[in-house]
Amino acid sequence: MLQSINRKAFVRGFRTLSPQLFKKGDKIPTGLPGLKENSPGNAVDLGQEVAKGKYILVGVPAAFSPACSATHIPGYIKNLSQLKEKGVKQVLVTAVNDPFVTAAWGKSLKVPNDVRIIADTEGAFAKAGGHLFDSTKVFGNERSIRYAAIVQDGKVVEEFAEPDKTGVDVSSAESILSHL
Repeated sequence: MLQSINRKAFVRGFRTLSPQLFKKGDKIPTGLPGLKENSPGNAVDLGQEVAKGKYILVGVPAAFSPACSATHIPGYIKNLSQLKEKGVKQVLVTAVNDPFVTAAWGKSLKVPNDVRIIADTEGAFAKAGGHLFDSTKVFGNERSIRYAAIVQDGKVVEEFAEPDKTGVDVSSAESILSHL
């Protein structure tokens, strides 16, 4: 019976375990809904924000989660001067949360002006790259995997997605610095 399986059809349906937000050279989309900074009335268009210059986009599963708060984003804050020396204008962090939560999280982390926390309220930005994952057992809804992308003039130069979706290794500030 196993010999009768159409292996080509099976292989075509397989999806890689190493997700990629946008491929190298892809343009960051504009006009996505639900991206807010600090309040529901402050819409952000990430595609327009990163259109000129070098930026780091960072996706996290949740504001206030242990790895996000203790290691991942503090690493970008700690290494901000080195990132700036390499030409990075800003670090833009997205989390599938509401803007009140992301604003409070930013205050708790004492983020400087060049690190911005953006609420992806509808998960539209994470979904645009296929980075939503089912985290209902932990967070109650779909969330973004953990990743970091280097963006130059609106286009992805490199993207580093955590293979297990939540670890802090390839998307850490130290790792990104080694690629700039």
